Amino acid sequence: MNGKHFFTDATDLKRAKAHQLERVITIFPWIAIIDKFQHWIYEHPVHTHEERRVTWNEILKEFQDDVIDYSGLETYRSNGWQRQLHLFEVPFYYIEYGIAQLGAIGMWMQYKENKQLAMDNYCNALALGGTKTLPQLFETAGLKFDFSPDKIKVLMEFVRSEMNR
Repeated sequence: MNGKHFFTDATDLKRAKAHQLERVITIFPWIAIIDKFQHWIYEHPVHTHEERRVTWNEILKEFQDDVIDYSGLETYRSNGWQRQLHLFEVPFYYIEYGIAQLGAIGMWMQYKENKQLAMDNYCNALALGGTKTLPQLFETAGLKFDFSPDKIKVLMEFVRSEMNR
């Protein structure tokens, strides 16, 4: 779909596409923060409120850049983990969004290189349904189940190049 069904103004469509691609990139640090924090929570089931606050803030700082000044927001940031309902409702599920997003970007890259092959690979993977492991589904889709920094860098550079187009 080219977006013309929802956006009659080309400028609005361009802005919406840019926003979506920015979100694709900016969601990954948050997913990593949530995943790391919840691992800590379950590895330390008798932690105190203070230990939880300190650990959360340490993890936030680990993934934080120096572009934004968070001065004065310490209390709000210390409780920021509470806005992620997955921690309460479906533990260890949030990382699935990151894995799915990386797979989608990989399929998009593949589609840009060879549309027919990408569609064939995608349909072959879908046909397997839940009968195979996730790495096997990725392989059937013509993707590597690889979330190394080098692989993620390639995917993010692809997204950036698409944003620049």
